[in-house]
Amino acid sequence: MSETDIGPEDANATVAAPEPRSPEPWRAPGRPRRSRPLPGWLVIAVPAAVAFVVGGYEIGGPSLWRDEAYTKDAIERPAGQIFALLGHQDAVHGAYYLLMHVIAAVAGTSATALRFPSLCAMVVSTGFVAVIGRRAAAQAIAPDAGHLALGAPDPRPRPRLLDIPALTGLLSGLLFATAPYMTFYAQVARSYAIETMFATIASYLLLRAYPDGRWRWWSGYGAAVALTGLFNLFGLLILAAHGVTLLLTDARGRSPAGRSPAGRRIGRIPVRWLAASAAAVVVLGPLLRVAGHQQEQISWLTRPDASAIERLLVDMAGSRPLIIPFALLGLAGLAAICLADNWRPLNPAAIALPWLVVPPFLLIAASFVKPVYYVRYVEFCLPALSILAGAGLVGLIRFAARTPLGRLRLAWLPAALAIAVIAVLLAGPQQAIRQTAARPDNLRLASAIVAAHEQPGDAVFFIPMDMHVLGTGYPAPFLRLRDMAQAEPPTESATLTGTEITSPALLKSRFTDVRRVWVVTGASNYKFPAPSTPVDKEKMALLAGWRIIHRWQAGEAMLTLYGA
Repeated sequence: MSETDIGPEDANATVAAPEPRSPEPWRAPGRPRRSRPLPGWLVIAVPAAVAFVVGGYEIGGPSLWRDEAYTKDAIERPAGQIFALLGHQDAVHGAYYLLMHVIAAVAGTSATALRFPSLCAMVVSTGFVAVIGRRAAAQAIAPDAGHLALGAPDPRPRPRLLDIPALTGLLSGLLFATAPYMTFYAQVARSYAIETMFATIASYLLLRAYPDGRWRWWSGYGAAVALTGLFNLFGLLILAAHGVTLLLTDARGRSPAGRSPAGRRIGRIPVRWLAASAAAVVVLGPLLRVAGHQQEQISWLTRPDASAIERLLVDMAGSRPLIIPFALLGLAGLAAICLADNWRPLNPAAIALPWLVVPPFLLIAASFVKPVYYVRYVEFCLPALSILAGAGLVGLIRFAARTPLGRLRLAWLPAALAIAVIAVLLAGPQQAIRQTAARPDNLRLASAIVAAHEQPGDAVFFIPMDMHVLGTGYPAPFLRLRDMAQAEPPTESATLTGTEITSPALLKSRFTDVRRVWVVTGASNYKFPAPSTPVDKEKMALLAGWRIIHRWQAGEAMLTLYGA
C-alpha cells in the first residue's frame, strides 16, 4: 500500500482545484494557498503504528481462556493429527490451526506468541481501513472539491486547504486502531483477526475493481473473499454486503478519465463481480460440506433476543457510553456524504453501511429459523463503523467551515471536541479489555489452584465432558490428576477434548481407592451445572455424602475439591 497504490482517482483528488466559477458554500472566497498534500504512506502508517502499540500493549498479560486453549491444544499436535482432528471437529478453524502450527514451531506457544499473529493481522487491517476511507472519499468527492479551504475570505493571509480524502482515511484508521474490540481480537489466539484482515482487503479491492473493471482486480478480490471465508465461513457474508454496495452505487462516473468501467453489467452489478464471488464460494465448497456435518459444534447457540442486540451494539462501539457518540458520528458521516456529495458515487457510506449492517442482520434473521448468530461471528464488520465515524468527523469539519467558525479558522474545533470526548470514553474500556476478567475463563488461575492443592492419587471429573478444555490451557497440573471417566485421550480420538465412557456401571467399577476428587465445571451463570448425561449423573452419585473441602472460581471455570 504505497503512494503508487492509491490510484489515479486519489491523485486527482489531492491536486488543488482551479478557482471555481461560483464559490462553493464551504469554500471561502479568495485564492486559497496550496498546502502540501498529506503523503499517502503517512495516512496508512500512522494508524497502523497506533494499532501495533495499542493492540500490543500487555498482549501476554491476560490468561488464556477456553477458545484459546482449543487453539493451543490443536496446534501442538503433528500436522497429520491436525488433519485427523478436522475430520471430526473444528474444520472451520482448520486453516488457522495449520497456520498457527507453523508459527508455533518457530515462536512457541506462550500467550504472547499465540496472540501475536492476531495483532499483526489487526495492524494490517488498520492500514487497509485507512486506505479504504481515503480512496472512498476521493472517489465520492468531485475533483474540484478534493480540498477544503479553512480560513477567512481575506486573501491575506490566504486560507490553507484541507485534504478531505486523506483526513477521512487517517481518522478512520485511528478510530479503528483505538477501538476496544480491535484490541480484544488483536489479543485473542483465534482466527477472527485474520478474517477481519481479509475482509478489509476484499473491501479495498472492491474499491479498485468496481471503477476499473479489469480482471486483475476482480481476481484479487475473489481470492481475498475466499480467504475471508477460509478463516471463518461466516465471513462470506461480506459478499452480501458488497452486493448491496453495488446496488446502491454507480462507479461509471468516477472511473479514470471519465471512462465507463470495463466489462458487462447486469444493472449496476458487474458480471465479473458475480464470477469472482461464485469462484470464491466454489473454492470453499469442500469446507462448506465438511462444516455442514459438524453443526453440532454450534448447537449451544440460542435464538437472539434484545440482550443479544444490545451486546452487539456495545461490542461494536466498545462500551455502552460509546454507543451514542459513535451513532451520532455515523449519522453525521451519512449526512455529510449523502447530502453534500450524493449517494451514487462509491463513497465511504456506500461501502461501510452495508458492511456494518447486512451481515449481522442476515445472521440474526436466520437465527429465528436455526440459531447461527453470535457476536464474534460478525466481528469482521467492526472496521465499517470506524470508516463511517471517520467520515462523520470530516463532515463536522466541512459543516463548521460554512459557519463563523470557518472564518475564524476554527472549523476543526467541533471535530476536535468529539475526538476528545471519544478519547476520554475509550480510556476505561481499553484498560478493562486487557484484564483477565474480560475473558470468560482464567485458566492460568485454575491451573495454579490445582498445582497448589493437588495431592498424589487425586482424581478428576469434568462436568460436562467438554469442560476438559479448562485443563488444556496450562495442562501440567491437570495431567497429574486421574481422569476416571476418560475413554480415549484427545490425540487418540482425534477430538479436541477426548472421549468419555458411556456406561455408569463401568465408571462405578473404576472408582476405587479414591479419597479426593476435583470436579471441574464452567458455566456463564457461575453456578454448578445440573448433570444431564447418565455418566455425569453417576459422577455426582459417587460423590454423594462426600464433603466439599473447598470451591474456587476462576472466571467461569469452577473447581470443587471433594473429600471422602
